Amino acid sequence: MNMPHRPILTLAFVAATGFAATGAQASSGDAWEEFRADVSEKCIAAAPSLDKPVVVVDPFGSESFGLALVSGKPKGAENAVTQICVYDKQKKTVEIGGELAGDTVTVVAPPADK
Repeated sequence: MNMPHRPILTLAFVAATGFAATGAQASSGDAWEEFRADVSEKCIAAAPSLDKPVVVVDPFGSESFGLALVSGKPKGAENAVTQICVYDKQKKTVEIGGELAGDTVTVVAPPADK
């Protein structure tokens, strides 16, 4: 049985985020906050086609990569999409995947801290 390609990507992302906490004890809270801010900033910059993108960052990423989901409506479109963003922890660069339709991935960003 062949599974569609996009759900496999989603499952891979979920699996990767499940193992993220293993490296969480290696750095200070301030360092992780800076890491998340850098991932968020660079992932937003990598998605210029999205109007008002929202980023959900995996708190720690994997051993080698930061991981995030970037969601929003492409400029001029009506339906929201989500893109997977991968941040190389060594190079501090990002790559962003293609647009996944809202019926493939649904992302609800947590409320911002007050």
